[in-house]
Amino acid sequence: MIEFHLDTGTGVSPYMQIIKQVKRALRLGILNNGDQLPTVKEVVSKLVINPNTVLKAYRQLEAMGLAQAKPGIGTFITTSAPEVSPSSFLPLKIELQKWIDKAIKNGADLEIIEAIFQECLRQSDVEETA
Repeated sequence: MIEFHLDTGTGVSPYMQIIKQVKRALRLGILNNGDQLPTVKEVVSKLVINPNTVLKAYRQLEAMGLAQAKPGIGTFITTSAPEVSPSSFLPLKIELQKWIDKAIKNGADLEIIEAIFQECLRQSDVEETA
């Protein structure tokens, strides 16, 4: 099951962060059709946020056709696995891990690594899909 986390330094609203994390988990094959999302109560307890924030994210996921709420049971993923197998990205993941390890050895911390990665994404004009 996915565990959500929030980054207050991004300027991205908490409900959008939840949506992006679900989309990312779908792309990576972490979530699949039929998987249950954490209950609103579980997310509120872990992240200490307003239940309406979680409900808004889950409703938006439903509107996108990615999830469906089943009253009294929970919210479930309703889309199939990604078209591209996550394993096809394994060589890229290995290379990225090597780069991260090298950056850490050269004194970079998580904030610097993330800033470099985000800047490279912006320069590549990567658009979010799905």
